[in-house]
Amino acid sequence: MSQEVREALREVRARVESTDRMLDPGDRTNVAAQLTGADYISLGALFVAWGCALLFLRGEPNLALLAMFGAFLLDKADGWYARRTGDSSPFGRRVDSFIDVFAYLVPAALLYRAFSPHVAATWIVGFLILAFGGLRLIRHNEEGFGEDDGRSYYHGTTVVHTNLVVVANYLLAVLFGWSGWLAGVLVAAACPLMISNYKAYKTDASHVLAGVGALVAGGIALCLKLGYL
Repeated sequence: MSQEVREALREVRARVESTDRMLDPGDRTNVAAQLTGADYISLGALFVAWGCALLFLRGEPNLALLAMFGAFLLDKADGWYARRTGDSSPFGRRVDSFIDVFAYLVPAALLYRAFSPHVAATWIVGFLILAFGGLRLIRHNEEGFGEDDGRSYYHGTTVVHTNLVVVANYLLAVLFGWSGWLAGVLVAAACPLMISNYKAYKTDASHVLAGVGALVAGGIALCLKLGYL
């Protein structure tokens, strides 16, 4: 057996042992003690995202969109609060990623369901959103941000990008009769980009554009709900 194979086997064994090891009671994480103000804001985002899911299931996609954007706002607020107070931590970043599943990925899958042409399309597209989005969040927790000439970037497109793709297709379908099949193809094609090596830079401009997009989409959803469109 070559030295390279032995080293590889040792590395695999070490990873398995570190994953399966039994912790002493004193080494276990005290979750309540770990939670910070930013984490409680994240839990607030989860509360609103859960309401969003219920609204989707009740057949109220436009109200659900408004709730979803409320969860977005709280999700952004927790990061701002953590930076302002210095409460950022690896535990908090994991909490944030957990919340992202329900604030961005689950609503995106349920929103596509609202205008999907067939249950099979809903099944496949929803699976792709959840699977690639979940893998993207896991990778981010493992690797963190990249850095290029002093600028931080995400590896791959973010769950926010994918969510906005679904929102745009929903609005096109409601306002202009956009094909649900074509929308499904576009959303499905966007999903693997979340685990690609594309560099999505963190810039103030990107945050402003996302905020403006959410405001515009929220305004349209409100007008649809009130019957103005």
